[in-house]
Amino acid sequence: MNFGGTIRLNRIGVCIIIGVFVLFLLYMSSNSSGGDAKVPVVKDVSDNNSINLRKLLIAAIQVAEKGGKEVVAVKKDNNLDEKTKGKTKEGVNDPVTKADYKSHCVMYYSLKHWFPTLKVISEEHSSEKDCSNLLFLDLDLNPNTVTSSSISLPDEMIPPEDITVWIDPLDATKEYTGMKHNLGIENLLEYVTTMVCVAVKGKPIIGVVHKPFGVEPKTSWAWFAVAHTPNLKPINEAIKNISEQAFGKNVEVISAAGAGYKSLEVATGNVTAYIHTTAIKKWDVCAGNAIVESLGGKMTTLTNEQLNYSDTNVVNEKGLLATMAKHDWYLNRLSPSKVKV
Repeated sequence: MNFGGTIRLNRIGVCIIIGVFVLFLLYMSSNSSGGDAKVPVVKDVSDNNSINLRKLLIAAIQVAEKGGKEVVAVKKDNNLDEKTKGKTKEGVNDPVTKADYKSHCVMYYSLKHWFPTLKVISEEHSSEKDCSNLLFLDLDLNPNTVTSSSISLPDEMIPPEDITVWIDPLDATKEYTGMKHNLGIENLLEYVTTMVCVAVKGKPIIGVVHKPFGVEPKTSWAWFAVAHTPNLKPINEAIKNISEQAFGKNVEVISAAGAGYKSLEVATGNVTAYIHTTAIKKWDVCAGNAIVESLGGKMTTLTNEQLNYSDTNVVNEKGLLATMAKHDWYLNRLSPSKVKV
């Protein structure tokens, strides 16, 4: 019996078969990496040799706000899981909470997924595995998403090795937890902020400070010599007259918490100077430093030195002074050897 014969293939049928096979391969490839499928694996949103500062600013605003949402959510759940990182040099307890870590996760790893070559320094540390259940957020880098359409932002390209990003996932943790403070024992949530700072060659040029609590969350940001949020005013609009006399009875000293909060008070003209006399971490002050100087003010150590944010030494031991005017006048009246905490 002859089973021989000729099989003729329809060209359209062959194309369909090949197309289905290719789609199958693409599907298998997209799912072969394992892990959390929600995590976006994205190359730098710039070219291979530079990072777009406009897009980095938009990302910084979004991650600060998303970190703030984690901070608020943990507070509402009333399950802070508070621990201590030990004592500061001054003997003050240094607390950390679930909110610190959750905010760190969404802020740090979101930036690293969108800008893999970026050097990011955070106050907290968690492995990507520990953060996997939070790594789901996408960022929308359209400027109109988080900034006013009236603000025009340029595309400024910077080599990644020149950029250091400092993030503070939760500033004013002691106030967030409601621990005893010189202002009382109530929750002082107005002082709580999440912050992102972008430094180029050690100089802070972009600062983002987000206040997650209040009637409405509020974000303030500034990009040096480019733009800032409307609530921040340049030096000639924001500053009240400062007494030419030395500190005396007429000087009002306001106690407050949170480096981000205090920097904004200076930048918005509510106070004339922010003075810190002890050691402070750079992630606490970098964003405020960028905002103050973007508006024409100045932030230095009490020995009149600029802080270098490309240096990975995270502690500034020389105190801090931030002003919008008469910076030297204040420095001349402040001496680390005379000022007491």
